[in-house]
Amino acid sequence: MNSVAWVHDDALRHWWGQAPALYVFDDEKLRLENWSLKRIGFLYECLLELPLEIRRGDPVTEMLEFQEANQADAVITMDSPDPRLREQMHRLAAQIVPQRQFVALTGKLDLKRFSRFWAKAERLLLPLDTLKK
Repeated sequence: MNSVAWVHDDALRHWWGQAPALYVFDDEKLRLENWSLKRIGFLYECLLELPLEIRRGDPVTEMLEFQEANQADAVITMDSPDPRLREQMHRLAAQIVPQRQFVALTGKLDLKRFSRFWAKAERLLLPLDTLKK
């Protein structure tokens, strides 16, 4: 089977092997979440280090065009807890690659800012003596 990979905000590492890959800056998400130019620039510079194509627009539309251009049978992507990404995965009929869990957190998570996630995660990941310094 010939696949293309959809790289999204929760899958920002090279996990797709040799398949053609695409990242799409989601205009609506950027507007809804009020992303700063600094954040967009940082992500863009990180993406330049990965073997993928970068576009801007609606991720589903762009991904379907990318799939057709590459004559691919399927879209593969990594799982995400983000409801918006999950809905887009469903619309793409994407095959989900499970993510290796970084840390097991319970309860409601605020995924809008890494610092809020990290405030909960670091307690489970770092030795207690490191946190006291």
